[in-house]
Amino acid sequence: MTDKHTLAVVVGSVREGRFGDVVAAWVAEQARAHGGFAVEVVDLTDVEIPLSLPAESPKYAGDAYPRPAAMAPLTRQLTRAEAFVLVAPEYNHSYPASLKAAVDWHFTQWTAKPVALVTYGGASGGLHAALHLENVLTELHAVTMRDSLAFPNYFTAWQDGRPLDPEAPGRAKVMLDHLVWWTAALSAARAAVPYPS
Repeated sequence: MTDKHTLAVVVGSVREGRFGDVVAAWVAEQARAHGGFAVEVVDLTDVEIPLSLPAESPKYAGDAYPRPAAMAPLTRQLTRAEAFVLVAPEYNHSYPASLKAAVDWHFTQWTAKPVALVTYGGASGGLHAALHLENVLTELHAVTMRDSLAFPNYFTAWQDGRPLDPEAPGRAKVMLDHLVWWTAALSAARAAVPYPS
């Protein structure tokens, strides 16, 4: 049994030939080496996520929200996680529909929990995707980290599953240091006082 907080590294792309699993594996490796978390990788290709949603919002239905049975493992993983790293590419100046659907099927799973963003793409490194995710996560009462990671031109900036930028591990450590602090603070706060609905 570990006393470390659980970190879910979410692979947000389900696209054929995606690069997200490579980025997520590296992020998970950095998080394990950091030592501040028990790390779980959550891959959205492992679950079918419908795009059509029930009429009622999960914000109000809570645990009674009528999710498909096949989504139960994902819901358990998101519920168990005390912090998140969302790994997302930039598609058409935003993030993938798979990640949006996974977010939209859940609400309380993100509430009052810290989220770091790791994006990749062309020249912008996925920063448009990150901006859109920050807006959505704010609506869900999640706390996004200022220090996240963006990988521009990932198709030439990575080799053998690792970024070529020698400063990337140091930037990952800064992100994880802040994520550990926020995870401890928010976990203690949720335990002390229920988050207002």
